[in-house]
Amino acid sequence: MPTPGPMPTPTPGALRTVDEHLAGCLAAVDVLAPVDVALADALDLLLAEPVRSALDLPRFDNSAMDGYAVRLADVAGAAPGTPVALPVRGDVAAGAAAVPPLAAGTAVRIMTGAPLPSGTEAVVPVEWTDARTDTVTITRAPDPGQFLRHAGEDVRDGEEVLAAGIRLAPRHLALLAAVGRATVSVHPRPRVVVISSGSELTPAGEPLPPGHIHDSNGPGLVAAARDLGSPARHAGIVADDADAVRAALADAAAHADLVVTSGGVSAGAYDTVKAVLRDLGGVTFTKVAMQPGMPQGFGTLAAPDGRAVPVFTLPGNPVSSLVSFEVFVRPVLRRLAGEATLHRPAVPAVAGASWSSPAGRRQFVRATLAPGPDGGPPVAMPVGGQGSHLVADLAAADCLVVVPDAVTAVAAGSPVTCLPLERGRR
Repeated sequence: MPTPGPMPTPTPGALRTVDEHLAGCLAAVDVLAPVDVALADALDLLLAEPVRSALDLPRFDNSAMDGYAVRLADVAGAAPGTPVALPVRGDVAAGAAAVPPLAAGTAVRIMTGAPLPSGTEAVVPVEWTDARTDTVTITRAPDPGQFLRHAGEDVRDGEEVLAAGIRLAPRHLALLAAVGRATVSVHPRPRVVVISSGSELTPAGEPLPPGHIHDSNGPGLVAAARDLGSPARHAGIVADDADAVRAALADAAAHADLVVTSGGVSAGAYDTVKAVLRDLGGVTFTKVAMQPGMPQGFGTLAAPDGRAVPVFTLPGNPVSSLVSFEVFVRPVLRRLAGEATLHRPAVPAVAGASWSSPAGRRQFVRATLAPGPDGGPPVAMPVGGQGSHLVADLAAADCLVVVPDAVTAVAAGSPVTCLPLERGRR
């Protein structure tokens, strides 16, 4: 992957817009280098280069039916009232290497996919015969060339069978196997490592000491990355200790194409992630004009192999963290994976209630979408409160209503734009 460029340094005290911050993040990354993978591992990945066939499909002339190879003149008069009997001089199974020629006045029994005997002009399906193996009685005459498959009628040697950029579906993998490809060059899904920061965090399932909370960001962010198809793992919870944070970041950079941290990036005395990354350099911290999710950081970590690994530092509040992933991390992951479309398709709707929005900030309101009355546009109804700690309200939402920076009040019934939070990597 090319070395990402530096993020522009914001003016002290100034807020960056969502668009400015996202543009800087996207400009700093490029598509991951293609890799060769086995067909079994290529499903749903993007093809990195066109594929040409190295052989004809079918590879040889063969039978489309179980039946008998014949010459047309020998069966021209076959009908239910005037059957034709021919001696059977051979038997050809699928995969046969030795194929007897078809002599005039005889038939050769043949199976579907078996190579045709020389001289064959049609195949009589077994259903049109008495199916005998010594002398076959035929009650219907085939048309010229009927039930024959000719070499190259599907694919020609050297023909391009798949174009670069195709998302590989099962039907594409079947074609690749048919033309003899055991591996294929694809754009890999970026490997993601998530680090949860904070001495107050305890893994789910463990007893909570006084003053502690369960870590929800780690599982949520890992799931969000996996929902895009990325192999993602949680590196665990890192306490507010500079040495521990430094070690966790170094290990993550060695094993990831993108690192995501949550927590420790505000202006508090124990925001250790921010302090360590400032010492390391390569990461810019800024305030983004959005609600929720104002404190943001993005830059690179130096990996042991010399790669500059992108790193996002997201806020610790669970709603801020997941909304920030949706707005910033998701498009970057899609770019790394070679996707042409980086953003979810927006859905026009109408507001189901009235609410206020902070001046000069883009608001992302948790809401549910319901069908509109009389076939009209869907209705977006805000869910509960909009505090950045209200993770249950986020779980109840199925979309984010995007309120533009300049809008301070949304009236019930007014048009709004929504980002549906449906699952899936498309």
